[in-house]
Amino acid sequence: MGSSPSKKSGLLKAASDRAGRRILGVDPGLASTGWGVIDYTGNKLRYIAHGCIETEANRPRAERLFFIYRSFVEVLKTYTPAEAAIENLYFGKNVSSAMAVAEARGVLCMALAQAGLPVLELTPNAIKKAVVGESSAGKAQVQEMVRFLLGLTEIPRPDHAADALGAAVCAAHSVTFG
Repeated sequence: MGSSPSKKSGLLKAASDRAGRRILGVDPGLASTGWGVIDYTGNKLRYIAHGCIETEANRPRAERLFFIYRSFVEVLKTYTPAEAAIENLYFGKNVSSAMAVAEARGVLCMALAQAGLPVLELTPNAIKKAVVGESSAGKAQVQEMVRFLLGLTEIPRPDHAADALGAAVCAAHSVTFG
């Protein structure tokens, strides 16, 4: 059987060798999973990268979930975060789409656990409050503040990636993993 989740994996060790904290934020979705990576050293946030894993709606769900998993593992290998923050599900009116997002979130959480990363689970309102200062902030406000806080010239696109960067910013100011 594989190593225990409490043991440091190669990914976690590489990340912990750097000064500061490398944080991966994740906005889960079946059609589009946003991810964003920042470094947090002292009181300074530094943008590293962001992107989106997109799947084709006409493909079988299992194939889409496997594609998300494989692509996300590549993100983990490339950026070697020391910790992660993932957005909790928001159950609106469309429960059937919430189930698909929950499955994608499960695949992402599995990859994070496999990498031995500590994961902070955040509500959308907690992210808004940490980034904008107001839990009822609109999507455009959050995106603009992410741009400002990370010193970017443009709002990160697509919006799922901006949301993921917001989760990483929230985690940087919320807790120190150890």
